[in-house]
Parts: sequence; structure tokens; C-alpha cells
Amino acid sequence: MVGVLCVGFAALDHVFGLNTMPQRAEKHVAHRFAAVGGGNAANAAVAIARLGGHAMLATRIGDDDIGTAILAGLTRDGVDVSLARRLKNHRSAISAILVDEAGERMVINYADQSMPDEVGDFPALIASDIRAVMADTRWEPAATAALTSIVAQGGAGVVDIDRPPRNPALLHAASHIVASAQALRTMTGIDDLSSALQAFRKTAPGWIAVTDSERGTFYWEDDHVRHSPAFPVTAVDTLGAGDVFHGAFALDLAEGMDERTAIRFASAAAAIKCTRFGGRDGAPFRSEVDQFLMSAS
Repeated sequence: MVGVLCVGFAALDHVFGLNTMPQRAEKHVAHRFAAVGGGNAANAAVAIARLGGHAMLATRIGDDDIGTAILAGLTRDGVDVSLARRLKNHRSAISAILVDEAGERMVINYADQSMPDEVGDFPALIASDIRAVMADTRWEPAATAALTSIVAQGGAGVVDIDRPPRNPALLHAASHIVASAQALRTMTGIDDLSSALQAFRKTAPGWIAVTDSERGTFYWEDDHVRHSPAFPVTAVDTLGAGDVFHGAFALDLAEGMDERTAIRFASAAAAIKCTRFGGRDGAPFRSEVDQFLMSAS
């Protein structure tokens, strides 16, 4: 079993399914509801565990009931949470998420901004079977330390850029950068994603890509922008799909696959997730992704 360490954000999501996204400040009735764990790195870790990898999660949560629920959910899904830090007198993150009939979502998140950034010695505690790190931008010092460590050992260091990082050291520590379309446009000021990737490569030394939901993934290869299309599915809930993509992508790299193969594997996992309501509860298992890819061939 190949190991992947995920570093960053964990939360508890309250997901409400609505016919349409609210436009006015009044009472609205949900027809679906799920209370499920969330957060970029945590969702990626669950995806990795379901896809057959050894998933470790380094995160910061409070010493409250929400934190207890977050860890319990992760443990049920087979994630190793031995590197999770429970911080006294701090509050765990929680989100209210609205999902409409088209599968689009609106996220309202609370996160304790006073969480300490200290890294400590956790990079030295990483399990010996770890072959890749997948980090988000929510705990940048820890992410940078873990990415630097795994890349120095010859492993893959993947960073999920869903918002611009505070410190460019995070980008330089990674071997692979996968940004969201919104984040890439914000960082470059360029709307066209192909042009934005070309501009971004001047500041990001590693392999770079951008995901653009149903439009697929664009990536830089051999001095050209390449495109890997998304699998066409009827979306029910897109919440967590990007996190599933990042987790699956990191796992496939850890298993020795090349980037093109890893993108296709990750795209399949994310597509399956989009067909299921309930955030990361819809993350697929390995047999489901393998069957999906066989049917798509």
C-alpha cells in the first residue's frame, strides 16, 4: 500500500440540497441534508484511502465537539490522523453549504484565524511508506516543510492552489502544482487559462496544471499547453470534486504513473463524485474508478 500525506484543512460540512440557489434573505426549505467531514486536505485524504492508498493527514483542529466529529469521520474512512493537532482553546472549522439542482454550491465557512502556524517536528514523523505529499494553502509553513521533505526524497509534492498562497515558497517547494481556474486567474490577472498558464510558469518552477470543472484540465508539457477533457456526467453535487481530484492525482503519482495517466485517473474519480450528493461522502472506491475507466475506453 503506497502512502500519501495530506497537509492542510479539515472541517465539518453541513450540506443543504435546494432546488435553486437563494436570491433573497428569507426562509428556504432544503430537500436534502448531509452532515459530513470536509476541507481540502481532509477530503483528499479520504479519497486516497478509498482508492486503496495509505492516507495520513496533518491538520489543525480545536479541542471542541466539532473537532471530535471531524476526527471520528476521518478515522471511519481509514485515514491515519496521528499527525492531527488538537489545539486547546481553539475552535474547529465548520461550513454551511448550499447545493442547487445543477450541482453548483455556495460555501459559507468559519475557520479560527488564531490557529498557530508552528510546524514543530512533524515532517520527521512522516511514515516510511509515504511516496507523495498533497498540500493545500491553509497551513502553509507545514505544507512547505512536508513538500520540501518529500521532493528531496524523490517523491511527488503536489500543492492544491484554490486561492493564492501567502508565501511563494509554497510554490517553489512543490514538484506539481494544480490550481483552480479562479485561483489562476486571480494570481495572473489573465482570463484565458492557456495564456494564464504560460504566465504562471515564469513564477512556478514545477509541473503546472489548472482544473476548470466540466471543461477539464489544462497543463504545461513540452513548452505547450495540453488539454485533458473531463468525463461527461450529470452533476448532482460538485462539492469536494476538486479535492477528490487532487487526492487521486497525488496517489497515482505515488504509484509511479505519469502525469497524463494521473490526470485521467483523477478526472474519473472526480466525475464519479459529482454524480453523488453529500460532499466527500460521494468519493468513489478504487473498483468504481477502474470500472468507470474501462467503460469509458
